[in-house]
Amino acid sequence: MLDRHCADARFVWNLAVEQFNWGRSAPGPAQRMKQLAEARQEFGWLGEGSSSVQQQALRDFDRAVAGFFAGTHRRPTWRRKHVREGFCVRDTKVRALSRKWAEVQVPKLGFVRFRLSRPLPAGKLGMARITCDKGGRWHVAFPAPQPGVPGVGRAGRAVGVDRGVATTLATSDGGMLRAPVMRRRERQRLVRLQRRLARCRKGSRRCDATRAAIARIHQRVADRRRDWVEKTTTDLAARYELIAVEALPVRNMVHRPKAKPAPDNNGAFLPNGAAAKAGLNRSIYANCWGLIAQRLTHKTCASGTSMVVVDASYSSQQCRKCGHTSSENRKSQAEFRCVRCGHTDHADRNAARNILARAHALAPTPGPGATPVHAGVLAQARTPNAA
Repeated sequence: MLDRHCADARFVWNLAVEQFNWGRSAPGPAQRMKQLAEARQEFGWLGEGSSSVQQQALRDFDRAVAGFFAGTHRRPTWRRKHVREGFCVRDTKVRALSRKWAEVQVPKLGFVRFRLSRPLPAGKLGMARITCDKGGRWHVAFPAPQPGVPGVGRAGRAVGVDRGVATTLATSDGGMLRAPVMRRRERQRLVRLQRRLARCRKGSRRCDATRAAIARIHQRVADRRRDWVEKTTTDLAARYELIAVEALPVRNMVHRPKAKPAPDNNGAFLPNGAAAKAGLNRSIYANCWGLIAQRLTHKTCASGTSMVVVDASYSSQQCRKCGHTSSENRKSQAEFRCVRCGHTDHADRNAARNILARAHALAPTPGPGATPVHAGVLAQARTPNAA
């Protein structure tokens, strides 16, 4: 029944996307609700599903469209099977069974037991979202405000954070943090499962079981990374009053390189570094750049501290001591040596200190031949009222 609710929500959402692509002739929210009621009466298989789940899928679509026109979200697109499956439950009813277990009422299914991984939000729960990850695990989430992070001697302390590939986070005070990676045994098992999947007949039970085993490996790694991100961002929000990060357009940085047609050979293409770029994209995803910035924003806003986003241009090529900017300053991924003043440091640590200085508007203007003047801050300090 949970799979059925996900399928109904996906089906209704995709119909709304198809209508939205019509442009000006697309129906409005009220008309879509009326069409859904008529479709439930005409098609028995659709009427057998939960009306509240299907109606909530349309309400979710309306919010997505509003976010798209407001410029805060991307254009609503199609939902695929087994990819971010989920649905919403309205007027949530929850019964606590013990310290570790509770029950939530699901339409057409009754009360379903779930594990209390954290305390339930205080007050009226309102709505719950039930999702299924790629590993086949079901989760239920209840809306609640982000709790504040208690400070641990953070008054007056500031830090610059540089996100990288070899070192996930480098802080201006010398910290070097790395996100968890896939373990050696997990990599070996993944290779064996991928070879087995290549020999399986598509659509067979063996193929489905192999895909599920591969998904469980990736899910375990993703769980470790999310846990590391939560602990790391909580520690940063607790220890510092101001956190400076660089503005990285992560979504644009992971695009595939464009094909290069060969001018002399019709139908042939020149090398464009797609394999190397694919490896870099995987490293960016594995280091959770976007999730780190998102959770830092949530926790600093809830804690009353500040998060400043500054320009990322030339932060890894600029000397923090004299302000000289040159690509020759960075000798390797980790080594930084200024060709003008001879200042040496770890490249990521030097970048983090430049980021912190720019947050204080005291860094040299980025660019070749820079001179020490005030540098502009792209985003003002985030406060709980400005979130």
